[in-house]
Amino acid sequence: MNQPAFSFDPGSAFSLQGQTAIVTGGAKGIGRAIARGMAKSGAFVALFDRDLDAARTLATELVAAGFQAQAWGVDVSDEAAVAELAVPDMNKLRYVFDAVTSIRKALNGRVPLIGFSGSPWTLACYMVEGQGSDDYRLVKTMLYQRPDLMHRMLAVNADAVAAYLNAQIEAGAQAVMIFDSWGGVLADAAFQEFSLAYTAKVLALVKKEHQGVTIPRIVFTKGGGLWLDQMGSLDCEVLGLDWTMNLGRARQMVGGAVNGPGKALQGNIDPNVLFAPPAQIQKEVVRVLDSFGKPHTDKTTTGPPHIFNLGHGISQFTPPEHVSALVEAVHAHSKLLRR
Repeated sequence: MNQPAFSFDPGSAFSLQGQTAIVTGGAKGIGRAIARGMAKSGAFVALFDRDLDAARTLATELVAAGFQAQAWGVDVSDEAAVAELAVPDMNKLRYVFDAVTSIRKALNGRVPLIGFSGSPWTLACYMVEGQGSDDYRLVKTMLYQRPDLMHRMLAVNADAVAAYLNAQIEAGAQAVMIFDSWGGVLADAAFQEFSLAYTAKVLALVKKEHQGVTIPRIVFTKGGGLWLDQMGSLDCEVLGLDWTMNLGRARQMVGGAVNGPGKALQGNIDPNVLFAPPAQIQKEVVRVLDSFGKPHTDKTTTGPPHIFNLGHGISQFTPPEHVSALVEAVHAHSKLLRR
């Protein structure tokens, strides 16, 4: 029997009984699997999708299986729909924040818990396109034909993202990350106006500390290397890089000097390296770590640090043992660099 490409089952220990789980773009693919997992955990699943027929089909299947679900169509491609946009009531996402609190407690200090959100621009892409896109024709048409509508949508999104991240911080997130996954599809000038400016607005509203503890804020723009020098002025502590950027060059541009201002860098191995044999994975890990250079180790001063990470998301087809090989290689070579 063929196994599904992606499955999501929170298990019996994770109950959403009495909660509403909002799943956008959830009629197909990974969203479909997440919707089923949420339903199995006892949640009422609210499906929002541009393809209303597909959403209704999934809702009908869930109800027939004894779960609770309802479908709504989503279309924010016209002026009336954009005018109705508003920051959502965060209490309707209480299940997310309850999960953050539960995970923080379960981690018991072993590793920090990072909250996250899409950037205002990336969310706008999904809101207008209704799904992923190869050419971003619909959202770019709005951007160029009606920039006023796009600015309206992005302003609401920025307020919503900030409120969402702050609620995660209050629930227990110890750092937060903004994923500007589709910032790199914009033209120069459009990126600064429609992506960077609204990411900056989010950062101005997100908590820098909570209960006396600093909350590091991370910004990742896929394909953003072209604008790294401008991103260096963002009010955040960490900049994430995709695999197209050389870490040593990025360190020179925005890493700063010892005891001076600068950004920590996060990244940036190509996720597809994880499909190579373990020996090749180790080789690529060493190359990435060496490209950053010798890390700052003097605990009496500040300096440009590096957080090893993938250059974008991990594929669901990645062999788990290859992830283990990567982690072991990072630990081993990092220790050598710190001698």
